[in-house]
Amino acid sequence: MTRIVRSALLQSAYTGDKQTMIDKHVNYVEQAASQGAQIMCFQELFYSPYFCQVQDVKYYSWAEQVPDGPTITLMQEIAAKHKIVLVVPLYEEEDFGIYYNTGVVIDSDGTFLGKYRKTHLPHLPGFWEKFYFRPGNTGYPVFETSVGRVGVYICYDRHFPEGARMLGLNGAEIVFIPSATSHGLSKHLWKIEQTSHAIANGYFVGTINRVGIEDEFGANHYYGQSYFCDPTGQFVGDVASEHTDELVVRDLNLDLIQDVRNTWQFYRDRRPDMYSGIVAS
Repeated sequence: MTRIVRSALLQSAYTGDKQTMIDKHVNYVEQAASQGAQIMCFQELFYSPYFCQVQDVKYYSWAEQVPDGPTITLMQEIAAKHKIVLVVPLYEEEDFGIYYNTGVVIDSDGTFLGKYRKTHLPHLPGFWEKFYFRPGNTGYPVFETSVGRVGVYICYDRHFPEGARMLGLNGAEIVFIPSATSHGLSKHLWKIEQTSHAIANGYFVGTINRVGIEDEFGANHYYGQSYFCDPTGQFVGDVASEHTDELVVRDLNLDLIQDVRNTWQFYRDRRPDMYSGIVAS
């Protein structure tokens, strides 16, 4: 039997406050579920602005405990209500003064399956992430959900092929890459790097970027263009708008993974015995 997973992404402009962002996302989960979506991923730091354009300790207050904070508790209820797997990126407080940029995976019955903490952190104008987060320490977990094996990679991580390969080695079938990325140095890479991860590792990628300009925090112009691509690097349906909120719902045929890997034997032909210098250097 063909394994088709109806999957959703949401790109969104910041509304101006946390509660309306949460309300907006809950509403879109309902819309996605009404269209038959079985899994859905939000954008990086979904309920907040991308405050990393500035360095100010007051924004530490946006962080929540995981999984016991109010937002993840709510999302567990929403996931169970709509029988949908949710990937929820948010600002995590592990303890006083210890914060992470985190993606939480919740199964379709509301079970908290675990979290991934962003491994690679940028620190340059517009993206002062080391002021707000510790580098992640979770490794590259893959979560066994009701619809398949799911991995998470977050924004700047996408520039590093090593973690993308680890997700493949750990069994990921769909990798979600929630982001907050703006016009500038890397826009031309948006449709190249992540499709390349899909090709090199033989899995589906769903990548999300917010939209708009958050004037209070800086000039970053987030350009959306969220999309799914398959293990051949082809887009699944159209790429989302550059300017507006958009719910992307696509059918992913997970059987394609085996078909592609039977042809492109990258896992068979890799030579880890020749790569020791990568870790040693």
